[in-house]
Amino acid sequence: MMKMIGTAGKIALLASTLMMASCSSAPDAGAEKKTEFNIGWSIYAGWMPWPYAQQAGIVKKWADKYGIKINIVQVNDYVESVNQYNAGKFDGVTVTNMDALTIPAAGGKDTSAIIVGDYSNGNDGVLLKGANSVSALKGKQIYLVELSVSHYLLARALGSAGLSLSDVKTVNTSDADIVGAFSSPDAQAAVAWNPQLSVMRGQPSANEVFSSAQIPGEILDLMAVDTATLKANPALGKALAGIWYETMALMKRQDAQGKEARAAMAKLAGTTPDVFDKQLTTTFLYDQPAAAVAAADSPALVTTMTRVRDFSFSKGLFKGASSADAVGMAFPGGKTLGDPAHVTLRFDDSFMKLAAAGKL
Repeated sequence: MMKMIGTAGKIALLASTLMMASCSSAPDAGAEKKTEFNIGWSIYAGWMPWPYAQQAGIVKKWADKYGIKINIVQVNDYVESVNQYNAGKFDGVTVTNMDALTIPAAGGKDTSAIIVGDYSNGNDGVLLKGANSVSALKGKQIYLVELSVSHYLLARALGSAGLSLSDVKTVNTSDADIVGAFSSPDAQAAVAWNPQLSVMRGQPSANEVFSSAQIPGEILDLMAVDTATLKANPALGKALAGIWYETMALMKRQDAQGKEARAAMAKLAGTTPDVFDKQLTTTFLYDQPAAAVAAADSPALVTTMTRVRDFSFSKGLFKGASSADAVGMAFPGGKTLGDPAHVTLRFDDSFMKLAAAGKL
């Protein structure tokens, strides 16, 4: 499960020009009409429906309906998939709400989140050895991928106990190394995501003192598309929504066909059906379009994105910005957060609404 922002150096590279100079209040009206599109994805339980849909012919079915071609392209490194989207190699990408904000949007690339696919409902957690409370984290060294959703989760955990990030010391550790780091007797605390989290949770005296299940809806997994491309090619949004909800309906079935679909997704993720099904129990999938529309339209989303942008700004992830308001965000119903003249992240519920109404 790859869900990290990446290092500050990567962020600086993505936003090497001042954000204020590159942002715009509306997508480029001159975007070209196209018939072929590339969508990037990386391995994570909530994103495995996309490659499965391609394998099963669901992608082709919906693309053919709208007279287009959609290529679902795997990138082994999550950060690199977002970087490639940011550079224009992909028309869309699977991405978290935080990364959509801090990489393309903060760098000036106008991006629309058109499918709210799921939220982490326990896939991310804070671990502590020898104690079982968040307050016991005070003064500890905590191993995590800095400037990532793990860092955000830690901040939310500490806040729940009246603590702040200044009360602990973080040790930047890659997701590839964090299991080994936490196994050291000197390591007392860590923050990680699945599948690493499940392995680390099994270490002696390790206790999960906080998880993403305690902040439901805050670590969101999205399908994001370049806004100008989407405006010029609305068929892409319709096809992607059709693909997602048809695949959701199939994978949620408890019969042999549903089991077969989940097993195929597990294989694509490089794991077993049992492990994949277990990961799904801590992934809240918005398998019904009406539920996804409700999530996108809820005031809770604005509250969540306020927390996310304030944290991101405090960590220097809005390069060139003088305040957290510099990156504008738009929400359904005309709501905005930040500078309305420089909106570069848009939560667009229109395609989910079409799916909910059976009008795709």
